[in-house]
Amino acid sequence: MSIDRATVAKIASLARIRMSDDELDRMAPELSQILDWVEQLGEVDTAGVEPMTAVIPNHLRLREDIINANPLTGGGRRDAVLANAPAAEHGFFGVPKVIE
Repeated sequence: MSIDRATVAKIASLARIRMSDDELDRMAPELSQILDWVEQLGEVDTAGVEPMTAVIPNHLRLREDIINANPLTGGGRRDAVLANAPAAEHGFFGVPKVIE
């Protein structure tokens, strides 16, 4: 794909980038080369390749979500905690609406 000087000037204007005439002339072939490279990537057959999020496979190390049975340091005290709340709604702290 060939990018001319007017197209580079339009892109620079949309991006709010001030470019001199020399920079416009120099940038046109660079952008053309970049778009040619992107077109080359479109020709690669990726039919059997699964999408990846990273080149190196990452596995999250997860732990079980267990409520601590100790009543002093663990969970299971929702009612006791909500007893201190000025407003409790459906098992949660009630707060005033801040967005209209």
